[in-house]
Parts: sequence; structure tokens; C-alpha cells
Amino acid sequence: MNKHLKVATSLLIAGVAVSSFVAGPVVPVKTVQTTASAQTPIVWKLDKSHSGVKFTVTHLLVSEVDGNFKTFDGTFEHTKEDFSDAKITFTIDAASADTNHEGRDNHPKKADFFDVEKYPTIKFVSTSFKPAGGKKYTLTGQLTVKDVTKTVTFDVTYNGQNSTARGVKAGFKATTTIDRTEYNIKGGGAAVGDDVDVTVNIALAKA
Repeated sequence: MNKHLKVATSLLIAGVAVSSFVAGPVVPVKTVQTTASAQTPIVWKLDKSHSGVKFTVTHLLVSEVDGNFKTFDGTFEHTKEDFSDAKITFTIDAASADTNHEGRDNHPKKADFFDVEKYPTIKFVSTSFKPAGGKKYTLTGQLTVKDVTKTVTFDVTYNGQNSTARGVKAGFKATTTIDRTEYNIKGGGAAVGDDVDVTVNIALAKA
């Protein structure tokens, strides 16, 4: 091997050694996959025997008539302890309206009231349940009566929880006032007030 070839070979070997030292060994990069863990919702079942839906309307502007719905159902679930992400649905059998007067109770079933043959169910679906200080909440959602859906806001009071032999129970009271004419409920004419006060007392059992 001539002198120039030896020098070139020595330089090549030295270059490879230096490159290997500087670069170091190739370490494979590990890819870490992360998945968001969703909280399991806390589900409550409606305790119908200790719940009620009441309505009050004026009659001839001088007295009030109270009534209630006998048949209803609902769901309540949340993940946060303060209920602030609660999702609530509530359904009412429109034909179950009861004012403790058989003759009068037949009228709400007719077309100028609930028209129960065409629209048997009154439905509420919540859009928010916001803490309002202390045991108070503001419940907002979509109320559907007949073929009309409107946004309604309830003032809610949380009555607390109790552990019983049959599990954990919780209670809420929700109130609002709606204009019945906005839902095409116009029966009774001027003899029946437009504003209807609604009170919903709810007892829940933790599933």
C-alpha cells in the first residue's frame, strides 16, 4: 500500500470513529398513548310515591284552582358532587291532569287545552343546572307542550340527602311560572288566568 493510500485509509477510519462517538447509539423513541378517563355518571331514579307535579291557575281573577298530574317520570344524572353538570329529563302524561273535580277534569283533555289524543306527553329536557348560592340552583331547559317548545327557567331548592335502609335519598323543589297561551292552551277563555304557577317536588333514590 502506497503512502497516500495509507493516509486516506487512516483518515477514513478516524472519521467513522469520531462520528460514532459524537452521534452515540440510536435509541428508539417510545410513543406513549394516553386516553381520557370519563367519570361514571351518578344516576338517580325518581321516587314517584314521594314526588309530585302541581299547578295553580286563577279563576275569574278572584280565586285559585290547584291541580296536579298523576302520571310522570324522569331521569337525573351527574358526575360533579355539586350537581352543576346534572342532566335532567322529565315527562308528564297530559291526560293525567287532576283538579279534584271530575267534570272539570275532562276539559283539559280536549283540543283547546292539552289535546291529549294528538299530544299525549309533556316533556322537559334540561340544558343547564347552575348553582345559585347556598342550596339554590337555576334550572334551564326546553319545555314541550303540544307542538310548542320553549325555554323555561326553574328556581330550584336542594333539600339535601339522607341515608336510609333503602339507600340514599335526595330531594329538590322546583318552581316556575309559564304563560299557557304561549303553548296554544287557550281553553276557558277569560275565566282562566294566562299565568300558570308550576311546582315540582322531586324525591330521588340513588341507583
